[in-house]
Amino acid sequence: MTTKQGLRIAVDFLMSAMLLLLMVYERIGTLPHEVLGTGMFVLLILHHILNRSWLRNLFKGKYSLYRVIQTAFVLLIFLTMIGSMASGVVLSRHLFAALPIRDGRFIARTAHMLCGYWGFVLMSLHLDLHWNVMIGVVRRMRGGEQASPSAVLGLRLAAVLVALYGLQSFFGHDLGDYLLLRTHFVFLEFDRPVALLLLDYLAIMGLFVICGYYAGRLFHRKNHGSKP
Repeated sequence: MTTKQGLRIAVDFLMSAMLLLLMVYERIGTLPHEVLGTGMFVLLILHHILNRSWLRNLFKGKYSLYRVIQTAFVLLIFLTMIGSMASGVVLSRHLFAALPIRDGRFIARTAHMLCGYWGFVLMSLHLDLHWNVMIGVVRRMRGGEQASPSAVLGLRLAAVLVALYGLQSFFGHDLGDYLLLRTHFVFLEFDRPVALLLLDYLAIMGLFVICGYYAGRLFHRKNHGSKP
């Protein structure tokens, strides 16, 4: 593994960890939430700097359906992060409170909720690319050795369990209502231990990573003319 690859993995891991902590903002306080949100934005910029070759090739080559979808995901994630950061500055009580911004707090609160939850879903779906990179790194560390059939079966069963738990948590925390803006306020769950909240959101993240991973495999198989 090169230094650049290691740095990419470290940045992606930190972004994933910060994303989970940002989702339980009511339990960590407004100041940590603002610090994490600002750090998340900085890491996103660093992520794009480390992957600038992708940006250079944005207008080169042919666009398959899979590439179109992945590019759209990247652009949408960037927009949700811009929206989260801009609305967060307006709502700030600590880091940016000194700025002369007083109007539009209701609109900013709605935008922050919408961008935050959509950003969580889109980033989780987009993690399938980095999951493939991680799998490749592990295989190289094992000398290219393939996993045994029993190990593959175990991983697939684990993926099913994570997906089921994530699906239950998705509906249990009313994420659909927030994504579709059926409500303009987030229900604060102070009665649930923060460790379990983090586990719930980790499972939801896992659900979308799994969905993105298998959707990507399906697109690749269709592009190569094989049956899914």
